[in-house]
Amino acid sequence: MTIPESQGGATPAAAFDAAFDVIIVGGSYAGLSAATQLARARRRVLVVDGGQRRNRYASHSHGFLTQDGSGTAAIAAEGKAQLMAYATVAWLDGTAVQAAASSDGDGYDVTLADGMRVRGRRLVLATGVIDELPPVDGLAERWGRSVFHCPYCHGYELEQGAIGVLATGPLSMHHALMLPDWGTVTFFLNGAFEPDGAQLEQLAARGVTVVRAPVARIAGVADVVMQDGSRHAMAGLFVATRTRLASSLAGELGCAQEEGAMGPFVPTDEQKASSVPGVFCCGDAGRMAGSVAFAVADGAMAGVAAHRSLMFGLAPAA
Repeated sequence: MTIPESQGGATPAAAFDAAFDVIIVGGSYAGLSAATQLARARRRVLVVDGGQRRNRYASHSHGFLTQDGSGTAAIAAEGKAQLMAYATVAWLDGTAVQAAASSDGDGYDVTLADGMRVRGRRLVLATGVIDELPPVDGLAERWGRSVFHCPYCHGYELEQGAIGVLATGPLSMHHALMLPDWGTVTFFLNGAFEPDGAQLEQLAARGVTVVRAPVARIAGVADVVMQDGSRHAMAGLFVATRTRLASSLAGELGCAQEEGAMGPFVPTDEQKASSVPGVFCCGDAGRMAGSVAFAVADGAMAGVAAHRSLMFGLAPAA
């Protein structure tokens, strides 16, 4: 099958009159990375993307080799532009809402929200996760700008200033113990977590100030305003979000899921294969915690593994 060149990022419907070698659901960093490996193997690849990168709220990415400080959207756009230079790649702007094993047993059918159905011999899920923030006034508006979840991604830019940790549960203790390497830390418990005696000793040893009073809202850059009206000026605020899978496809396909520290994810083997033969999972949906660098690495592995399975057959399920 010859795939027409894309126009404005979307491939004409006429391109989808035959099965693809691999369908990749999710066109962010992991999906782009997987697709690039397969494209370079001259395989017919379709990327289906709904345009909702997890880090779309953050303007810049850090800690990714050669791209430290680059714009998050720019990295994704450049990756897509490079990918679409390969003649065997097609792209669909849309949301995949259903996936099931093909009736002939040779692959998977994926249905989009507009009713279009496409088929691939292998399926790579790079669908990501959604962050759920605690309901504190002013928090969501600052997400990705002065409210963060990853110290390695955003801690350095706070210039060793005042850093707040807003507790959401036991995982926040880990945040509070990590962040003194990036600044002076205040741990706002807000009724969500209470350290035991040993934990209080750990916090004290790391120089962390503990504040138990209830939080009313976030104001200014990342100032924590208490219900009694007092205000703690912060250069940045870290929150351990609860995550959920951004797509139901893994569940529909029967892929095993596990509960991680932040939320559910799809466990895979070292080749990024899920528990369902022919279905691979990469990026944030396939690990307990992630970053752009991890997503790209996972995607590369998933793409190579999917190609290998096309050549040599499927390995036993994870």
